[in-house]
Amino acid sequence: MLCFFLWVMWFVLLFRVIGDIFRDDGMGGWAKAGWTVFVCVLPYLGVFVYLIARGRGMGERDVRRLQQQEQAFRSYVQEAAADIPATQATRPTRADELTRLAGLHDHGDITDDEYERAKAIVLSG
Repeated sequence: MLCFFLWVMWFVLLFRVIGDIFRDDGMGGWAKAGWTVFVCVLPYLGVFVYLIARGRGMGERDVRRLQQQEQAFRSYVQEAAADIPATQATRPTRADELTRLAGLHDHGDITDDEYERAKAIVLSG
């Protein structure tokens, strides 16, 4: 069982290294090809040499990529929120109006007849 989990962990590490090779924008095409061949032909040695030579940069590239994704998400949300018209954002819906009317009726602020008339007006649009 231990060998199986170590084997799975090895493949996770191998795919993470290969993913980092292809995601690195600072590395040229020939360097990517060289590292890929090295990691695939001599997997144990290739992965360990890659981790020693470029291991620190893996974490920094991951953090930078996550920050870029978060910034892109925040700018998308701000753009989407800016596209909502002000009248649509502040106008209460029929459900809001009916909830408000039910609250007034439950507190005794309006009579049954007033509640029914107001509800008919809200439902008619």
